[in-house]
Amino acid sequence: MDDTNIFDDDLYRQIIIDHYQNPHHQGALECPTHHLEGFNASCGDSLELDLKIEDGKVTAVGFEGSGCAISMTSTSMLTDLILGKSVEEAKRITKAFKARLLGKDEDGCEDVDIGELEALDGVKAYPVRIKCALLSWNTLSEGLEHPEGLIMQ
Repeated sequence: MDDTNIFDDDLYRQIIIDHYQNPHHQGALECPTHHLEGFNASCGDSLELDLKIEDGKVTAVGFEGSGCAISMTSTSMLTDLILGKSVEEAKRITKAFKARLLGKDEDGCEDVDIGELEALDGVKAYPVRIKCALLSWNTLSEGLEHPEGLIMQ
């Protein structure tokens, strides 16, 4: 399936194509405080997410992975949104995006700026693809539950 065909808006389609072809923050970090791995068995997407968290703030982020345009685009957008944010802000962004895609109302999510992530709203019409869009976010959630550092290899 060509992931970009599920989006009617040309601007959103272009944002997705740009992130997929030129992912932001791609590559492993040299000395991460957190190294997490995620896998989507339904379509084979895989992800390794590295974070450096210092004084409660995400100071560096990188990823390596392979997968569909939805998964890799969502991961690229994630890296842009959480870099420089506190762990608490990153958790709020994660909660807001997950609630948006899953069609849930979550307290405290109304005022969260999700930036370009709204380009992925078209995924909601394809429940199987929601797992693709949320792979990196679920992986991040797991890692943020261990602010003291977590290296999983």
